Amino acid sequence: MSPAVTLRVPFEGRELHADTLTGASPLHLFGIHGGGASNRSVWNGLRQSLWQRGVGSTALDCVGHGSTGGVFAESSLQRRSQQARSVIEHVGVRPTALAGISMGAYNALRLSEELDVQALILIVPGIYTPEAHEVPFGPDFSTIIRRPRSWIDSDAWDILGRFRGRLLVIAGEQDSVIPLEIPERLHAAAGRASQRELLVVPGAGHKGLLPQLLDNPQWHASLLACVGLQS
Repeated sequence: MSPAVTLRVPFEGRELHADTLTGASPLHLFGIHGGGASNRSVWNGLRQSLWQRGVGSTALDCVGHGSTGGVFAESSLQRRSQQARSVIEHVGVRPTALAGISMGAYNALRLSEELDVQALILIVPGIYTPEAHEVPFGPDFSTIIRRPRSWIDSDAWDILGRFRGRLLVIAGEQDSVIPLEIPERLHAAAGRASQRELLVVPGAGHKGLLPQLLDNPQWHASLLACVGLQS
C-alpha cells in the first residue's frame, strides 16, 4: 500500500480507525466496507491503482470491524453512515466518488445524495427496507431483513432515480446472498445517471470480488472510468 496517513476520528466516545491517501487530482474516492469480517483493507488494491494515477482516497473501519473494534451489535445502518460522515468531515476532503461493498453499498448510496458526488460504485450491493435503518444489528435487524423480499420497498430506488452522476453496479453471477434482481433493479432505477453500467461477473459469488475485477483489464477500466479516469 502507498503511504497513507492514519486517522483516529472521535465518534461517540470511541475512535474510528481510518486512513487517507492524498492525490494530485481533484478526484477523491471514499470506500465503505461490508459487514461480517470485512474492514477497510478490502479497498487496498483499488486505492493503490487510483493513487498510482494521482487519485486520492479514504476508507474507514466501521464500529465492530478491523482496528476500530467494538461491538458490531451496537451499530446500525444509520450509525454506519454517521461514522462515514464523521471521517469525511475529519479529513476535510469532499469525496467525488463513493464506493460500497455489500452492506456498505447501501451506506454509500444514502450518502451520495447529501454529498452530491459525481460517481457511485456499488459492489454486490445489499439494499434494505427503511424499517431496518435505525434498528441495531442483532436479532431484530435480522428478523426484518430476512423477510422474503424485504428490500422491495427500499428508498434505494428513489435515491438512484434522482442520481445524475456516473453509476457502476457490480454483481456476482453466483452470489447466494444478493439476488441478481437487486443489482439489475438498481441499474434500471438510475434513469437520470450521466452514465451507468451493470457488470455481472461470471461464476463469482458474494466475497472476494474486487481482486477479480482488478485482475481483469476491462473490468479494472470500468472501475477507473466510473471514478472519473479515462484510459
